Amino acid sequence: MRHRRNTTKLKRTAAHRRSLLANLACSLIEHGRIRTTLAKAKALRPVAEKMIGLGKRGDLHAIRQAVAFLRQKDTVKKLFNEVAPLSKDRPGGYCRITKLGARMTDSAPMAVIEWVDQPEVAEAVEAPEAAAETAPAEETPATEAAAPAKKKATKKAKAEAEADAE
Repeated sequence: MRHRRNTTKLKRTAAHRRSLLANLACSLIEHGRIRTTLAKAKALRPVAEKMIGLGKRGDLHAIRQAVAFLRQKDTVKKLFNEVAPLSKDRPGGYCRITKLGARMTDSAPMAVIEWVDQPEVAEAVEAPEAAAETAPAEETPATEAAAPAKKKATKKAKAEAEADAE
């Protein structure tokens, strides 16, 4: 019986599951929000919240515990210097899981997991798309080559307009 057994196995061995959760936690710390399956997001939440707890403690032992689990020193630095201080007043519940619906290929339920105390992450994810649409077009060789074609098109349009006027 599975009484009080809370580990979701995700159809992986213990070592593979630990590596998967460490990599997902590193990606969450680096990017602030990740899109994954719902089961992986639910398995990641306790791990990510434990990492924030270590980051809030901030002592040497907590740093060593985080490095032992995550195995990426630059990610641990970002966790302790940027991510954890934003949640210093929050007693818990550092992650938010939002369901997205089924994936097109295999109908797996998808979700987004993100930090609650980082509202600028949502803007940063959407900003490159919006910036590409609203940014003024810079003069590149491709646009310079297209510019004479536009002039020819306007000359043709003028000639047609004059012919219609006569």
